[in-house]
Amino acid sequence: MPSRTLPIPDGLDGARVDAALAKMLGFSRTFAAEVAEAGGVRMDGRALGKSDRLHAGGWLEVEWEDRREPEIIAIAVPELGIVYDDEDIVVVDKPAGVAAHPSVGWEGPTVVGALLAAGVRVATSGAAERQGVVHRLDVGTSGLMVVAKTERAYTALKRAFKEREVEKIYHAVVQGHPDPLAGTIDAPIGRHPSHSWKFAVTPDGKDSVTHYETLEAFPSASLLEIHLETGRTHQIRVHMAAHRHPCVGDPLYGADPTLSARLGLTRQWLHARELSFAHPVTTDWVTFTSTYPVDLQHALDVLGG
Repeated sequence: MPSRTLPIPDGLDGARVDAALAKMLGFSRTFAAEVAEAGGVRMDGRALGKSDRLHAGGWLEVEWEDRREPEIIAIAVPELGIVYDDEDIVVVDKPAGVAAHPSVGWEGPTVVGALLAAGVRVATSGAAERQGVVHRLDVGTSGLMVVAKTERAYTALKRAFKEREVEKIYHAVVQGHPDPLAGTIDAPIGRHPSHSWKFAVTPDGKDSVTHYETLEAFPSASLLEIHLETGRTHQIRVHMAAHRHPCVGDPLYGADPTLSARLGLTRQWLHARELSFAHPVTTDWVTFTSTYPVDLQHALDVLGG
């Protein structure tokens, strides 16, 4: 069983255990939390939980069980649309129920696995299981993703996303009617303090900015166009829930299950509608759009009934 004993540096004074392990040992936040919850983290001999805080100058003892890294498995996804394909990039229209890449605990189809099954070659930069992936969509979110096929495209696109040079437009149906009808939500997002798989607006979270505009109002919900300035995990879902207008069909963040059932939704009404960026090789500005999938269009039709 691997283990490490190391001093806690000044820069991590007051840091959460899971966040500190991610920085010090390269763990994912999820795996770091699992190690702590299993009793594998001690500071100066005292067992710590994932949300406990570290103190500079202390000694950290970490012990964990090795686990097999997730592998890319070629699983064909006929519903995965190829919107654009050239030597350097491929733009896909991801259906709900498909993850961006393999991860521990996920046994379903992935975008990289679907591309492998379709014979599409992708870049090998980054973690082996994330070949070519420069941004992600939640499993339950449909819409556009760009995947790098070459090393130069991977490097350029990673930089473009980091520097916020990519325009990402989503459409979402949320409960109720936001007031004002258009605005900006600027609130930091971090791990939920008591739920491993959720995120929340937290004082020590990462800078997160969401711009929204109401496109159409229904008696019980609103169709919004959303521009993301940042790209945090679950950002739209967290921000709209914090604004008291959760995405319809999203029980994890407080959606009304009776409304979801009436609309026939089994996932959040959230769709990556438009994606624009400078092509990583030609530098031409390119824009791609996606139509609503059947389940989201049906929900809209019922709302407008």
